[in-house]
Amino acid sequence: METLFAIALSIMAFGLVSGRIEQSIITPPMIFVGFGLLIGRWGLAVVPHDIDTPIVHSLATITLVLVLFTDAARIDLNLLGREHDLPLRLLGVGLPLTIAIGLLGAAVLLHGIAMWEAALVAAILAPTDAALGQAVVNSPKLPVQIRQTLNVESGLNDGLVLPVVLLFLSFAAGQHDKETGEWLWFVSKQVCLGPSVGFAVGFVGGKLVMWGQRTEWMNHSFQDLSSLGLSLLAFAAAELVGGNGFIAAFCAGLALGNTARSVCTCLYEFAEAEGQLLTLLVFTVFGAIMVPAALENFRWNHLVYAMLSLTLIRMLPVAVAMAGRRLRWQTLLFLGWFGPRGIASILYVLLLLDESSIAGKDVILSVVMTTVLLSVFAHGLTAFPGTNWYATYTDQTDSSAAEHEQVAEMPVRFP
Repeated sequence: METLFAIALSIMAFGLVSGRIEQSIITPPMIFVGFGLLIGRWGLAVVPHDIDTPIVHSLATITLVLVLFTDAARIDLNLLGREHDLPLRLLGVGLPLTIAIGLLGAAVLLHGIAMWEAALVAAILAPTDAALGQAVVNSPKLPVQIRQTLNVESGLNDGLVLPVVLLFLSFAAGQHDKETGEWLWFVSKQVCLGPSVGFAVGFVGGKLVMWGQRTEWMNHSFQDLSSLGLSLLAFAAAELVGGNGFIAAFCAGLALGNTARSVCTCLYEFAEAEGQLLTLLVFTVFGAIMVPAALENFRWNHLVYAMLSLTLIRMLPVAVAMAGRRLRWQTLLFLGWFGPRGIASILYVLLLLDESSIAGKDVILSVVMTTVLLSVFAHGLTAFPGTNWYATYTDQTDSSAAEHEQVAEMPVRFP
């Protein structure tokens, strides 16, 4: 009961000052991580200490399903292919290169973990969460193309990297020792069944909600709730037939967003309220339970890797991906720095908890949590000054520069 009281009080208190906070360098994730640290074992100790609990699992599962679903639903694939070359470069070139360099860095710095465990660290930390620096993706002072590049990249890379995380997780857990036929069947179920179920649920569900809107058989409140229903339906249906539910949720969002766009207005309304609450609760759990548990095994080389993950391991792939686009070094630095690690990395690392056969699990947990904790505060505190610096620079550049190329905007997710 103390835990429920503390969390309810924090939500109410934050709501009262949320308007003021939007105008400051303090971000909601910073506040809720800090609150989690306050009520956790390092502070008032009013929450359970065990990270491996049904409540944590349930919260993580529902939040990850909703985040994957809503992020995918925001992406207009036709518009993406026609106007958004920069995020496609980051996803097609930068993302694989980030995983490759992250793997190399983990193999060198994180002593005592196996190759597949090093690969797992790199994959878990590859997706970005641009909303941790919400001033960046929401600032009208920045060129549309630059802020949309970070926004679209963040919206898609968590879903694209998920199959890689699951593959490395299975390798790290020793599932590659299965017979060839058994392994191929396992992979085919993950690759085929999950997406198939997800696309079917998103397409059919979207058409049904559109019918409900048109005939007025469905009221507005349940149009909002349909996003939660469709995302969980895709997850559960895929799991029932042996596919991966998280992949299914992402594919369902893609299908809904690109075949029933009129439904998505309700989806965005839901995500900005109930979805935001779930995300902030995850940051509270992160501060209260996950950070203390992870840092029990903290080593200085974990901090070194975390710093490299947020700098060189991110910035070098960005520079390579943007080769030939004639972007100035200030732009490359800005895009390279604002690749925060946030909600996706927190939720993906929780998939490790069910894998007792992974010897380096504690090291992976410590490295990922250290990186996210550093990112929440480093990117949050630099979002406003970084935005102002870059906006001042772009105001002085020629309007014909590559940075000022006009592109259509897509919806933004904020935590």
